[in-house]
Amino acid sequence: MSIRNYTRKISCLSFFCLTLSAFAANSNAVLQRIPDPPNINAVGYILLDINSGQVIAKNNANERMEPASLTKMMTSYIVAKAIQDGKISLTDEVTVSEKAWRMPGSRMFIEVGKKIPLEELLIGMIVQSGNDATIALVEHVAGDEESFVKTMNETAKLLGLGDTHFVNATGMPHADHFSTPRDMAMMGMALIRDFPAHYQYYSRKEYTYNKIKQFNRNQLLWKDDSVDGIKTGHTESAGYCLVASAKRGNMRLVSTVLGTNSDGARVTETQKLLTYGFRFFETHRLYSANDQLTDVKIWKGETETLPLGIAEDLYITIPRGQYDKLDASMSINATIVAPVTSGESLGSVNIMLGSQLVAKRDLISLGAVSEGSFWHNLIDSVKLWWNNY
Repeated sequence: MSIRNYTRKISCLSFFCLTLSAFAANSNAVLQRIPDPPNINAVGYILLDINSGQVIAKNNANERMEPASLTKMMTSYIVAKAIQDGKISLTDEVTVSEKAWRMPGSRMFIEVGKKIPLEELLIGMIVQSGNDATIALVEHVAGDEESFVKTMNETAKLLGLGDTHFVNATGMPHADHFSTPRDMAMMGMALIRDFPAHYQYYSRKEYTYNKIKQFNRNQLLWKDDSVDGIKTGHTESAGYCLVASAKRGNMRLVSTVLGTNSDGARVTETQKLLTYGFRFFETHRLYSANDQLTDVKIWKGETETLPLGIAEDLYITIPRGQYDKLDASMSINATIVAPVTSGESLGSVNIMLGSQLVAKRDLISLGAVSEGSFWHNLIDSVKLWWNNY
């Protein structure tokens, strides 16, 4: 059956029959072919939709590479978490250590021994990519950089960044400091998802500290109004890198390009990816978390039926113009016997586009059902025996 008509309550048998008929009706429809992704001049890249998680384009997405200053996304994530947890605040006065003051590379130009509001350092790290500001922040949060790096790697595991390992908080080159295009995109997604107020710092185009004005190195902030972040990186060994995010309408994309050969190239190649994604794809929310999609018969329970739904909002990203060709089907356990706990997986909902499986989610119970009375259980036992005879 079509996606648009799916939200009504129907029995499992009716759903199955309607789905088959709809699939047959649509099976002869010609799915629009979209162009292949553009050629991207980068060592590795990825483009994905933040809501559906759908990968739209990629190359060497799981290859380990140097992330350079993209590392600071994780640093700022941990700082944002510490603020949220009440361990530090934006108004904290942070004393600049000699180590922070002596940091090479990009700088905010803070002075040793000076007390600086934490928010100033945070902006200096995000907008100016200041290594000096970064070290001042991590020392304030964890006491020293070494302890902070342990938290970085622990957080990477929690976020599912399986091919990422940090040695420092700034992104300075090191053989054991690595990530992947996919992991860096996931890091950017986590920033946007978990700390939206904090993420707003990434859209700032310039920042002035100590009478020195510096500009955000993410040139896409000037070239594309839909871009609102995220972070650049560069070392001689890593090349020029950029994790970017843009939102147009209800669709937000995140891209990573690693190992381009110039500042201009990382902008150009990222713009190619974003243009491709927005022009040829669209994202839809099909079902909301905990909405009832159907109900099922419960045997030996205090109630005879139980509503089913999904645990999280279901988004899909598909080629533009193909929404009406989607088909939904459900697979539900044949015999469900009480007791049933809330959130228990009892089947799945499957979304197809032609012969392609677009999404599959567990159908979970939206409530609990306890065992029924002795007599009710006895009657249902007889019915089950007769049905299986």
